[in-house]
Amino acid sequence: MSDPDNVQPIPCGQMGSPVLIERQIYSQLLNMILNLQQLLGDHFKQLASVRLRCTSLEEQKNLKAIHEQEEIISSSMCQMASLLLSKAVSGLRPQESLVSLGSRGDIADGQRAPSTRQLDQLVPQERDFEATFLTRVLSNRGVDISLLYDSSFRDYEAYQKDKYHEENNTLGFLNLSLSENKLCLDLITDRLCQSDMNNVEEVLLQYPNWRGQPFLREEVARFLTYYCKAPAPLDPENVVVLNGCCSVFSALAMVLCDPGEALLIPAPFYGGFTFISRLYAKVELIPVYLESEITYKRTQPFQLTVDKLEQALYEARCKGKDVKGLVLINPHNPLGDVYSQNSLMRYLRFAKRYDLHVIVDEIYMLSVFDKTIKFCSVLSIEGLPDPKRTHMIWGTSKDFGISGFRFGALYTYNKEVASAMSSFGYLHSISGITQYKLCRLLQDREWIDRVYLPANHSRLQEAHDYITKKLKSLDIDFLDRGSGLYVWINLKKFIYPCTFEEELTLHRNFLDAKLMLSRGKSYMCKEPGWFRITFAENPARLKQAMDRFCQVLEKQKYDCLAKQLEEAQME
Repeated sequence: MSDPDNVQPIPCGQMGSPVLIERQIYSQLLNMILNLQQLLGDHFKQLASVRLRCTSLEEQKNLKAIHEQEEIISSSMCQMASLLLSKAVSGLRPQESLVSLGSRGDIADGQRAPSTRQLDQLVPQERDFEATFLTRVLSNRGVDISLLYDSSFRDYEAYQKDKYHEENNTLGFLNLSLSENKLCLDLITDRLCQSDMNNVEEVLLQYPNWRGQPFLREEVARFLTYYCKAPAPLDPENVVVLNGCCSVFSALAMVLCDPGEALLIPAPFYGGFTFISRLYAKVELIPVYLESEITYKRTQPFQLTVDKLEQALYEARCKGKDVKGLVLINPHNPLGDVYSQNSLMRYLRFAKRYDLHVIVDEIYMLSVFDKTIKFCSVLSIEGLPDPKRTHMIWGTSKDFGISGFRFGALYTYNKEVASAMSSFGYLHSISGITQYKLCRLLQDREWIDRVYLPANHSRLQEAHDYITKKLKSLDIDFLDRGSGLYVWINLKKFIYPCTFEEELTLHRNFLDAKLMLSRGKSYMCKEPGWFRITFAENPARLKQAMDRFCQVLEKQKYDCLAKQLEEAQME
């Protein structure tokens, strides 16, 4: 996921009647503006047909002046519509000013395409008049979802349209913001192409069991028993398979919480959770803010303590929030921390004291590449404080680099939760052919242990060594962890003043250089200046990306110095 700059958790179900009245007024004004925009659009189309028949120099000169006026009107109308649209949706802050692409699409007319920064400012992007008219038929919820998507994925969409390619597009985007493991694509491709993966049976071509095909759930239970070191064989009836871990998290939030209720989650945290918790479940995520500073109570940066959890829960309840659970990510995204068994037990006992569910996301559990670090799955703990409220999520997207398979699994000790989760398979199941291939992959324990995991860990370690050596040469602080596909880095020295606004400016400077990183604000980090950078990339592309990274920071360093000198002169 790209950088959701303006996505903030919204308290659900708290809109009073004055807010609804105000929103209706904005909606009426928005419809008036869009009707006027449609009339102007029709007028512009008529002008376009006239333009084709103009031959004299004088006529073309007059039409050029009309064309310029048309651009100004189009831009103004777009800005007014966007402002009204942002005001009409409760809980979303007004977006930045729009830069119009023009009513007919200037790129098609041979003019210069908008820069990355302009694309970043289009919320929503006015591709043409017809796209803008769609807002007139959307419900309030539809408008909310549309704005949420635009603000979350606008950078990602720009990347999809302009990807870097060694031969065909050397000036395209290089993406170090997306957490995908591309280091073992050769191994995984070779394994998926072997003959035992090819099977077409009647049952695989028909509607599946909504909870997941029995053969896959049985294999997932065996797989997790082995790799999570469970004290006893896990029950396939407690496994639910859906199309991705985000689908599992979204469904689980709906099963455990009513709209407007909340989950605690240590921050910074994976920004996708903000998007999916609002998309369907309308569940609020309450950040438990962690600090980078080391004190006598916090022996490492961004350390999660029970005191922090207690404080966050107390403050939430004082505000009338109904907190239903705690979300933990282990290994952590974006920090890379791996929780010890003792730490996990402290967090689980805290949740037990307050009757909270615990959702543990372990999607990076096989991506701990530092041999000195021991990963402890929540499923390995014998004598869980509250097993009926403990739920674990895992998938193959990160550990096996096959995010396109869209596979996520839930393991819960609670039969009621598993039963309720099954209903989501009606909408979010995986194709039978894919389930068969996944089953065969997970069954091949010998290949996983002897071929894939050793190679994956070795390549991750090598890529990690490369990028951390580069960061050290630039005197950039970072969290040196041995897990995951990314590094959490501190770029505070390259932004002045150290604010989230300047963090966003640096983020856009990277985009202008066709380099995508994830900034700390998108992970709800309390402190400006932190970024996440993915290193599990093809070595040649990673080197190219780091070259662009260094070029941007070199310019940024001089810009900061110039600001400081200008400020000193003013004093």
